[in-house]
Amino acid sequence: MNGRTYSACTADGCKCPDGFKGDGIHKCEDIDECKERTACQCKECNCKNTWGSYECGCSGGLLYMKEHDTCISKSAAAQVGWNFLWVVFFGLAAVGIAAYAVYKYRIRRYMDSEIRAIMAQYMPLENQGEIPSNSHHIEM
Repeated sequence: MNGRTYSACTADGCKCPDGFKGDGIHKCEDIDECKERTACQCKECNCKNTWGSYECGCSGGLLYMKEHDTCISKSAAAQVGWNFLWVVFFGLAAVGIAAYAVYKYRIRRYMDSEIRAIMAQYMPLENQGEIPSNSHHIEM
């Protein structure tokens, strides 16, 4: 950028870093990613070359996604996020209601069986039949 160059040699040899081109010995010059059209190519993208890199933005209030080299709507991303949140919320609510219904059913069955057991100790129930009595009348 602006004609600046440098060399990039280490103990392993000479090589230009990312964002630069050249032999690494005599010179490494900045790659203009915007002119060479290697990045920031979507129609809403605004490219600005920087020293060793580039900056990409989007017009119209859009959000740039570097990994996909595209612009997306900020509100659409937020809408998808809220929809996902609502699905999770209603899913958890449905699971909670189902768990409560199962709990109530099981506790009611348990309580019914306990009440029947207690009542059976004091009086015969209709489905148990008569309990024979072994009482003998003793005369004195």
